Amino acid sequence: MLNLHPSFTPLGENNLIEYKSFLFAGGEPHIKISDHFDVGLPVTITHRINSFNDLGMICMAVDALKRMGVKEINLFIPYFPAARQDRVMIPGEPLSAKVYADMINAMALASVTIFDPHSEVTPALLNNCVTISNHEFIKQVIAKIGNEVKLISPDGGALKKIYKVSEFLGGTEVVECSKSRDVKTGKLSGFKVYSDDLAGADCLIVDDICDGGGTFIGLAEALKDKNAGKLYLAISHGIFSKGFEVFDQYFEQIFTTDSIKEVDHAGVTQIKLMNIL
Repeated sequence: MLNLHPSFTPLGENNLIEYKSFLFAGGEPHIKISDHFDVGLPVTITHRINSFNDLGMICMAVDALKRMGVKEINLFIPYFPAARQDRVMIPGEPLSAKVYADMINAMALASVTIFDPHSEVTPALLNNCVTISNHEFIKQVIAKIGNEVKLISPDGGALKKIYKVSEFLGGTEVVECSKSRDVKTGKLSGFKVYSDDLAGADCLIVDDICDGGGTFIGLAEALKDKNAGKLYLAISHGIFSKGFEVFDQYFEQIFTTDSIKEVDHAGVTQIKLMNIL
């Protein structure tokens, strides 16, 4: 096991390979891997990709391992970068998900495992891709909430996945919602909840990624207009680029994993991936 983030050990800490990594002055990632392991055995690399340099460090590690004679290399990256850019919305944009996938595919890995992919596009682009669903994560979230909730699908793109979660949980009720997005500006509007009256029911919004949180704040307001009870938010990949204060007045608790980073905030419960996988 080669864990490239020192505090991120999603698959455990057994048989760890020692290494040193750093950035040269120009920002180039570099790694030196200890040869005190059996190069005849498969190696799994784990990492969080929060920057292009993180992907660069993976590329360097794979090259170093291959030069040491390792024949089978597997990669575990729970959050796939640029997963939201899985189509070209306006001329002049890249198909970013494919750019990352092409770079990873070029390393000819035995497998690439990702957690709760944004859509079916990423697994289709990646060679030898293994996906892990959010089902166990949501099961643990509901256990921590400790009372019955309705599952809230934030938009049409989440419907297919949330009904699979509902089936896994034995038929938990799903409330469908929608929103509109200006593809040129990214501005959100037109939040709709397709329920006449939630009659005080507690609600759990389930989605894969939270960046700034505009979707969930707009949706929380729409849910309250339909007489929702307590609101909870479960996010597989928590970026939270605008912090947590923006959510405090809307949600009883936010749940996320450590796929992006460690979180220390009173309103957030973090479930480690090692306890989900």
